[in-house]
Amino acid sequence: MAKVKLNNKVSDFKATITDNSQIKLSDYLGKNIVIYFYPRDNTPGCTKEGEDFRDNHKDFVKNNTIILGVSKDSVSSHDKFTCKYNFPFDLISDENEKVCKLFDVIKEKNMYGKKYMGIERSTFIINSKGKLIQEWRKVKVKGHIDDLGLFANFGYKVFDNSTLSLYGRFDEHKTTGLNETYKANLTSKFENFSIGASHSTGL
Repeated sequence: MAKVKLNNKVSDFKATITDNSQIKLSDYLGKNIVIYFYPRDNTPGCTKEGEDFRDNHKDFVKNNTIILGVSKDSVSSHDKFTCKYNFPFDLISDENEKVCKLFDVIKEKNMYGKKYMGIERSTFIINSKGKLIQEWRKVKVKGHIDDLGLFANFGYKVFDNSTLSLYGRFDEHKTTGLNETYKANLTSKFENFSIGASHSTGL
C-alpha cells in the first residue's frame, strides 16, 4: 500500500477501533477527517492532546469533521483511556502498525540514549473526497489545537479547496471574548498557512 502524499487520495484501509468495531476509511467519505497519531495511551502528553481534541470536539462536528486517534495500544487499553477521559471520538488500535506505516509515522526515537522505533506524533486532515490536504509532523502538543482551530473554530472554509478561503473573518459572533493580541496572532497564522504545505508545530 502506497504511503500517503499531500494533495492525493489516501488509500482505503481497514482498522479496529474502540469497542472492537471494524471500520474502513471509505466509510467516512462525505466527511472531513482529522486523524492524529500519538505514542501511547495514558501518558501526560498523549492525555493532554486527547483532552484538547475532546474539549474542541463540537467545533469539528460543526464543520462536518470527525476525529480519529491512532496508537499501537490494544483495544482494551483504548477503551479504558476513552472512558477515563470521556473522549467523544474513536481511537484506532494499530498493533500491527499498518495504518502507522501508511502515514509514515514510525520513526527512530531516542530516550535516555536508547534508540527505538516508535510513533512520531503527527496529525493529518483528509477532506470529504478522501484527499490528504494537510499534515503536521513532529507535533508539539502545546498550541497544536490552536493551529487546528484555524480550520475548525473561526470559519475557515478549507476542507474542499486547494487554498484557504475565509468567510466571516473574526466577526463579532466568532470572536466573543478574544483579545486583540490573540486575534492578531490568529491572523498571522492564517496568512502563513497554505494547503499543500507540510507544517510542524514546534513551539
